[in-house]
Amino acid sequence: MAGQLQVDAELADYVRRMSLVDDEVLADLRKETAGFPALHAMLVMPEEAQFLGLLARTIGARSILEIGTFTGYTTLCLARTLPPGGRVVTCDISEKWTRIAARYWRRAEVDDRIDLRVGDALGTVDGLLEKDGPESFDFVFIDADKEQSVAYYERAVMLVRPGGLIVLDNTLFFGKVVDPAAQDAATLGIRALNERVRDDDRVDISMLSLADGVTIVRKRES
Repeated sequence: MAGQLQVDAELADYVRRMSLVDDEVLADLRKETAGFPALHAMLVMPEEAQFLGLLARTIGARSILEIGTFTGYTTLCLARTLPPGGRVVTCDISEKWTRIAARYWRRAEVDDRIDLRVGDALGTVDGLLEKDGPESFDFVFIDADKEQSVAYYERAVMLVRPGGLIVLDNTLFFGKVVDPAAQDAATLGIRALNERVRDDDRVDISMLSLADGVTIVRKRES
């Protein structure tokens, strides 16, 4: 049986040429985000964003929650999958980055499907639980500060419907999850998340070595 491939630049380019559905808006957003070198690693790989959109479309998601917006690339991809009347609620603490996001959402003509909440993400999510109630979302994507990963996950499990999906990003965290010397708060947060998800009997899971680690979680029916 073949093992895990080492994906070099040539192979990554082949994957994109064979499968990536791209356009000028997405390419321009990636280019602008790349202009901030210190934060470029925060941008989701285009293949991953397209994969998330495929997952959302496969389950017929009408209500999507995104925790962590940044410059809005994944938000845009998810919004494009929605049927009429669908919505993406996306939350982020930064006005600077989400202003960039909003420009591209308008340009892609999906801004009417996106409900941006700027502020503390836990506060936003708790407000959604209070207002909309449990099981009010079909799909949740979590890509925010890693220190609070478990708290975001627990709220996501409450908010997503049975049979809905939660997707967790950066679950391999640059490989630091297996480095005993890595004891920073973000790495500890991801390790705690991975252990919590592994032991959670409310869900089915699959951790993939895609990008920086992606874990797909399906909430079981009662």
